[in-house]
Amino acid sequence: MKLYYSATSPYARKVRVLIIEHGLQEAVELVRADPMAENAASKIGNPLSKVPALELDDGAHLFDSPVICEYLDHQAAGEPLLAREGAARWAVLTAQALGDGILDAALSLVMESRRPETERSAYWQDRWTAAIHRGVDQIAEDVASDREAFDLGRIAYACALGYLDFRLPDLDWRGPHPNLLAWFEDMSARESFALTTPPE
Repeated sequence: MKLYYSATSPYARKVRVLIIEHGLQEAVELVRADPMAENAASKIGNPLSKVPALELDDGAHLFDSPVICEYLDHQAAGEPLLAREGAARWAVLTAQALGDGILDAALSLVMESRRPETERSAYWQDRWTAAIHRGVDQIAEDVASDREAFDLGRIAYACALGYLDFRLPDLDWRGPHPNLLAWFEDMSARESFALTTPPE
């Protein structure tokens, strides 16, 4: 299999963390890709020209990150990072959606900041910022209820917080959440996160 990714994509990072946690490095070849490049859509097998995208051994392509994560989780031996059924499954999927939703809002803020200042929307910037803060508050509550849990939802949480540090440090989620920060630092020390830290 081949995973097309960008080193700065938090969605791709989530998949890369899962690959390492499951010991699938030899089964999945990592291929760096620029989704903004000409003909990127055909090269990575995603008509939306977005990463991550996974090319299977039979030539089929999977996207986006939740689909890829679930597929790889099913391929791995050992304890799954996404429960197969029941309430636990829906809880992890909802947590993943929360982490990804924070990323969606953060990415929108980043892209908006790159527009000429006179063309930026203060209304949308405020909405995205508020959504991020509410999302981080919910992550803090979830982590406080079970600090030792480790699953796909917690991976998504840590990737979201890492992206805020990387692209939006002025949002300062850390100050109001010292306990969440301690959890995040523990997560960041895991090999899977250390090896996938985005470049400066």
